[in-house]
Amino acid sequence: MAHQQTTTGSSVSSARRGQERGPRRPLRASDVIRKISQILGELLITAGIVLLLFVGWELWWTNVEADAKQTEAVQSFAQDFTGPMTPAAPDAAVDYGPPVVGTAPGYGEMIGIMYVPRFGADYTRPIIEGTDAGVLDTLGLGHYGTTSMPGAVGNFAVAGHRQTHGAVLDNIHTLVPGDKIYVQTADGYYTYVFRNNQIVLPDRTDVLMPVPTQAGVTPKESILTMTSCNPRFGSQERIIAYSTLDGWQPASAGPPSEIAAQVAQAQGKG
Repeated sequence: MAHQQTTTGSSVSSARRGQERGPRRPLRASDVIRKISQILGELLITAGIVLLLFVGWELWWTNVEADAKQTEAVQSFAQDFTGPMTPAAPDAAVDYGPPVVGTAPGYGEMIGIMYVPRFGADYTRPIIEGTDAGVLDTLGLGHYGTTSMPGAVGNFAVAGHRQTHGAVLDNIHTLVPGDKIYVQTADGYYTYVFRNNQIVLPDRTDVLMPVPTQAGVTPKESILTMTSCNPRFGSQERIIAYSTLDGWQPASAGPPSEIAAQVAQAQGKG
């Protein structure tokens, strides 16, 4: 009897709770839409955070990593470089004859260093043989292997990123006619003077010809061509900067006075 009373009492309590709760309301379309919207909103927020982290990695961390590798490459080259750090006397006009032209190294090996005062007093970037991601994403300026070497008659062409992976050519658009660009190799220093730039589509490989954009023409000048993506935060186009050789001096003559302090700093003597 006691067991029956307990069971009956429990049933009564359950019935009362059911009455208090009332019948379940069926889900309406608006409830489903609200729930889906909530889930989509959370997914969009998550995607936005991931995107921000990716942009931060692209614009900041890749530059940090590339800068470290480029500094290491410059220091390694500078340690093996022989020649005085003091430039020749300003009034000592010396004709050093035709520029010495080195032999292109193997893929991934260093050709020399580029200095561009317009890009800042600390702009010191390695020039590496090759233009694929293995070079451009870590080591800085890449040399197109089908083009000339520094000082040679023809087209010495290099490529580099603008906003990521060291941003070696981020300020390429700031060059003005007359700006000097210096290339240091084991043989000496080559001084180029900026002439003009050009915006082209990515398939314009004719800018790498011995005489840029002029097929079949025999070169008479020594040209430096720098290529990078355009606009700064895109890659729909290419910006091309052309410079011509203005002079050269062997390593034994010391560096041009404008970059003497940077050369000394690269060797740890600045």
